[in-house]
Amino acid sequence: MGNAIVVLAVLVIYFLVLLFVSRYKSLSQSDNDAFFRAGRRSHWAVVAFGMIGASVSGVSFVSVPGWVDRTGMTYLQMCLGFFFGYLVIAFVLLPLYYRLRLTSIYDYLRTRFGKRSHITGAAFFIVSKFLGAGARLYLACLVLHELVCKPFGIPFVITSVALLLFIFLYTRRSGIHSIVRTDALQTACMLLALLGMLGFSIKALDFSLNDAWHFVAKSDMCRVLSWDWHDSQYFWRQFLSGMFITIVMTGLDQDMMQKNLTCSSLRNAQKDMCAYGICFLPVNLLFLLLGILLYAVAQQVGVDVSEVRGDRLMPYLVNYGFLGGLVIIPFALGISSAAFSSADSAMTALTTSICVDILGIERGNCDPQRAERLRKMTHLAVMAAMWGCIVGFYVLHSDSIIHLVYVMAGYTYGPLLGLFAFGLFCRKSVRDAYIPCVAIASPIICAFLDYFAPIWWNYHFGYELLMLNGLLTMAGCWLLSKD
Repeated sequence: MGNAIVVLAVLVIYFLVLLFVSRYKSLSQSDNDAFFRAGRRSHWAVVAFGMIGASVSGVSFVSVPGWVDRTGMTYLQMCLGFFFGYLVIAFVLLPLYYRLRLTSIYDYLRTRFGKRSHITGAAFFIVSKFLGAGARLYLACLVLHELVCKPFGIPFVITSVALLLFIFLYTRRSGIHSIVRTDALQTACMLLALLGMLGFSIKALDFSLNDAWHFVAKSDMCRVLSWDWHDSQYFWRQFLSGMFITIVMTGLDQDMMQKNLTCSSLRNAQKDMCAYGICFLPVNLLFLLLGILLYAVAQQVGVDVSEVRGDRLMPYLVNYGFLGGLVIIPFALGISSAAFSSADSAMTALTTSICVDILGIERGNCDPQRAERLRKMTHLAVMAAMWGCIVGFYVLHSDSIIHLVYVMAGYTYGPLLGLFAFGLFCRKSVRDAYIPCVAIASPIICAFLDYFAPIWWNYHFGYELLMLNGLLTMAGCWLLSKD
């Protein structure tokens, strides 16, 4: 009960600070231009710093450390691929988006192919983002529920509603205009919490910094590179998967790109993307180091790791005081900041895509006042739908949410990868009316191959399924092309 009260106090104070920052920024602007584009006046360094927290999310804060017992530190192979993916985004995709002055990046598909392609791209993003953001927020809700609400007998569905209401309250007025600033604040809190968790773990092991470094270096989990091509962690599979996952989950994702498109110029947006890409690798390295230390603490105190591995490890050690009583403060702050920073921008991006791509409120078919009312109603509907996703993941619980997020991305972002790649690198036009059929058929074929590949070829697909999905979509576009 004591832990619950401390975490609740941290959450209340944290939320009040977020609400203050949000209200302060929304006093100057609260119209659709502020909500969708922040007036295109965001500073590139603020955007880059805030994107770290939005990318890490509550999933990485809990899942990445819990992942090391299965995959060691081979996740860094993907993170290295991430960096090169960010370079592709900065110097291939961002120039396109700025040249067309897009609010929603999927409007490019309308320009390049036609209305059906535009709607198809937006629809796949909406499905992808609801699933991905729902999975991330579910894990954060679950952890906070166990720490705060369960001791008071409050059911999980109420916990999830309360967290979504918090996010809705500080994003409803000026959307991305507020989020650019609040995400920077939340990234700072998340990084401080990560360092705090590392400090408490080292203290629990009675290590000095030098002792901790040598312990990690000698650990069996300190395996970074894998050159066995049969291994799902094989370097080139992980590296290329990481590169393409970044291209689709950042460069073809309205959520992440919407922040970049608030910069005043293409050059500033490119600086923010490169700076963000450089920072991502060391941040994830710290999470993996934390994971090795957490498993060492569990072994030292006699915890049965087979029962609390993966996503359950860190919450278990914190909740039962194996890392010390005060560790609950950085843990609660880290989970809250990581969860809020990813969920708030996801809800804003979903609102933007539905309003701009599906409802077309910026194509001159409704007056500004009606457009603003539609945006507010859509934002509320997005919150309700996100709650449904969280409850769905609660029913279908997975041991490793970050793995689940990347698997889902392979199926849902693959058609986006194929459509954008065909549009950028092939001059042919397509029969727009049939694009939805191609986009739906590609993931179905991938699922079929994923199921039968171990039987037919003794091959298990990893995250490279995303690339196959994109290639199938490109092949379909080629078959539907016309001179």
